[in-house]
Amino acid sequence: MGKLQNKIDFEVLVKVVNANPNGDPLNGNRPRTTYSGNGEISDVCIKRKIRNRLQDMGENIFVQSSERKNDEFNSLSERASGNIKEYTSEEDYAEKACEKWIDVRAFGQVFAFKPDKKKDAKGVSVGVRGPVSIHQAVSCSPVDIHSMQITKSVNGDPSDGRSSDTMGTKHMVEFGLYKIKGSINVQLAEKTGFSEEDAEKLKEALRTLFINDASSARPDGSMEVVVLYWWKHNNKIGQYSAAKVHDSLKISLKDGVQVPASVDDYNITLENLDNLEPEVIKGI
Repeated sequence: MGKLQNKIDFEVLVKVVNANPNGDPLNGNRPRTTYSGNGEISDVCIKRKIRNRLQDMGENIFVQSSERKNDEFNSLSERASGNIKEYTSEEDYAEKACEKWIDVRAFGQVFAFKPDKKKDAKGVSVGVRGPVSIHQAVSCSPVDIHSMQITKSVNGDPSDGRSSDTMGTKHMVEFGLYKIKGSINVQLAEKTGFSEEDAEKLKEALRTLFINDASSARPDGSMEVVVLYWWKHNNKIGQYSAAKVHDSLKISLKDGVQVPASVDDYNITLENLDNLEPEVIKGI
């Protein structure tokens, strides 16, 4: 695989229509919002979706969700010990983990497992720092959250003492345009082995982020990647800071628009950065 030679920054614009992009379990699973009312998607949620897409693309994933796992292991410790049985040092362990799993060499991972005497497995305490950093996504404007009362029409378990007409609530963002920001650090990529080919796979995963992601909270088509901006610098440290690169994408409401209802309600422009033109990729 070719070594990553150039710093990369990226930004993804995501459209949400009548969906709950990331529920807050501490707030009745309402869509996450900031104190100013803007919608929010946690970086953990975004990384989960990226892992799922990479897994769909045939890549080996260490942190698999239980409903998507494609091996016989039921925990991270089992997956680690089942794949890395011999190592000479912490550095050797980290190198083997990075070679095996793309999410480890992308996002990093903490391997902290106690020894399993029954299986004669050694304990391990190894940290891997990944080159791919993801910000939490925030909507470009405050979002309106619609709540709908729903009724369960079937009694799942008569022993729980509840009738079949138990009430519930479903929450959704009526419309939101969210920004996902991220970067790839070359120095850390050299340590984990994250390559040019891996960067291309990440790019494709971001472009197709919501394929196979549908659920009752996110019906198919309710979340869509509008466009992906991919800045590839001409050196390892970057011609500009990641903050300046991300700030070069300007998004504002058009004159007269108070409450946006579509992407067309925004002015989306790119500020020119000398000798750094982004690759602009439309979502699928």
